[in-house]
Amino acid sequence: MTDVKGTKLNQLQQELPEGFLVDSAWFKQHHVAHNLRSYYVHSGWLEDLGNGVFRRPPPRLRATRSDQIPWTLVVVSLQTLLEWPGVVGGRSALTVQGYGHYLEPEGPRRVHLYGNQPPPGWLKKLTLPQEFVFHRARRLFPADKAGKGLDAVAVDVASGVTTGLPKGYVGGPPVSPWSPTSWPITCSTPERAILELCDELPERESFEQVDKIFQSLTNLNPRVCQRLLEACSNVKAKRLFLWFAERHGHRWAERLERDRIDLGKGKRLIAKQGRLNSKYQITVPDDLSGTV
Repeated sequence: MTDVKGTKLNQLQQELPEGFLVDSAWFKQHHVAHNLRSYYVHSGWLEDLGNGVFRRPPPRLRATRSDQIPWTLVVVSLQTLLEWPGVVGGRSALTVQGYGHYLEPEGPRRVHLYGNQPPPGWLKKLTLPQEFVFHRARRLFPADKAGKGLDAVAVDVASGVTTGLPKGYVGGPPVSPWSPTSWPITCSTPERAILELCDELPERESFEQVDKIFQSLTNLNPRVCQRLLEACSNVKAKRLFLWFAERHGHRWAERLERDRIDLGKGKRLIAKQGRLNSKYQITVPDDLSGTV
């Protein structure tokens, strides 16, 4: 029995990096029986976080509590070991990539995730400073275009380095080596993330904060923006995107071919008691109705 435990432990040490989280389903897939998993918890090799979630304790920090786990490490565990096919999007993706981080200097209170299928239910039960908020990507894009294949990047949170994903990547093994201090997470590109953020107006985001973030988006790729705007099915988000771009006079926006973008018909009441923008047929706050 000792040999079996040792052999299985050696295997798991290679497959489960220090600090990463997995759930009961992961152990079942790796043929680790319940009693053997309990043995690893008792021996200190695993930490039981409750609700069927476990982690391999990080180096030199084996006594840390679950509320000290970085949210980024939770997400990369989901996207790699647990193969959840979703991305960090919206405000969270923009913040990770250096846009709008000044709006939450003490770190995010919410982490926005986008995908075609929800993450595991235990995610909401983790004791973390952040709340995970799931959005169905098909609110903006058809199901066949709403996964990781549509304008997503890998971001190393520690270094800030952004890399592309392999063509057709939809989850599975990590896109760069694991490290206790280097956690590449898959995020929406800034072009996609700002479109996702526009969809949150006005119920869950304020015009003032989105306006500040949009002001910093001076280097978006117009070809990527064009592709996303043509693929997007959310009329409100597209109209707001174009209105913000025009308001800030970004040079990249001048290269967009608006006649190829379906903006629907009719007026959209977005900002209550706001002013109607006749070009995009949306109501916007009176104090933001002009150009910058």
